[in-house]
Amino acid sequence: MKKRVDRSKLKLILLTVAAVLFVLFVVFPLFLFMIGDSKQGNVALIPIEGEITENGGQGFSTSSVSSREIVQFIEDADANPEVQVLLLDINSPGGSAVASDEIAAAVKKSSKPVVALIREAGASGAYWIASSTDYVVANRMSITGSIGVISSYLEFSGLMEKYGVGYEQLTAGERKDLGTPFKKLTDQDKNILQQKLNRIHEFFIEEVAANRNLEISQVKKIATGEFFLGEEALKLGLVDQLGGKDDAENLLREKFGLQSIEYVKYEHSGGFFELLSGVISNFFFNVGEGIGSMLVAQQHFGISLM
Repeated sequence: MKKRVDRSKLKLILLTVAAVLFVLFVVFPLFLFMIGDSKQGNVALIPIEGEITENGGQGFSTSSVSSREIVQFIEDADANPEVQVLLLDINSPGGSAVASDEIAAAVKKSSKPVVALIREAGASGAYWIASSTDYVVANRMSITGSIGVISSYLEFSGLMEKYGVGYEQLTAGERKDLGTPFKKLTDQDKNILQQKLNRIHEFFIEEVAANRNLEISQVKKIATGEFFLGEEALKLGLVDQLGGKDDAENLLREKFGLQSIEYVKYEHSGGFFELLSGVISNFFFNVGEGIGSMLVAQQHFGISLM
């Protein structure tokens, strides 16, 4: 009889714990989501912070932002009748060429004005995005521009030879293993990769010229991969105004007739499993690393706008 009582008590305890966990991890988050889903405010604040990737995977040393998510935020804000202006709060060294282009395209499709505020860095892919907005505000010391493309990878062939490790690869297509770290690049391989880099660089130059109403020849002169401080970028026509968030808010009031500013913040809240998945991510075309990535993180192989 005593054992039965103990079992029933144990069952009651387990059911209570299960109920509490259900409320904490299912009901409460759903309730918060439903509350947060009603977006009220006249300015959509969309942070773009960290490396720009397609899936937004986050590693242990670097943060990143997902182009899918940012595009969705822009589309949602554009469809929100309460929102009058979108403000992109940028602090990023750049990232994937494709991801940056996707966000820039979404910005240009927006039926509402979009303003970019560059904090510490809005370089390479992040500058590509900023250039696509209607107005760019940057801190006088912020890192902007860096209109260039970089490709790099670790090559282990010498180390493998030293320790007697061989590399054998079967391919159908002579360039299928182009860029593998287990063998040296041939001159032909380098030439092929350089052509890809040059073409992406041309895309970058063309986009900035069109977005900023500059001559392609003007942009080519400064598209060396060099980064510019905000005050230099202003003189070059890469940004419209120097300042911080207060200045951006004054601009919103004066240029777009907002008497008061109420932010609707669009941002992602990630979890532990995203942290793990980010460690395994991103391999290929990234936009213009340069100094911006040195300030944030060093990457493995890739073609980058950072």
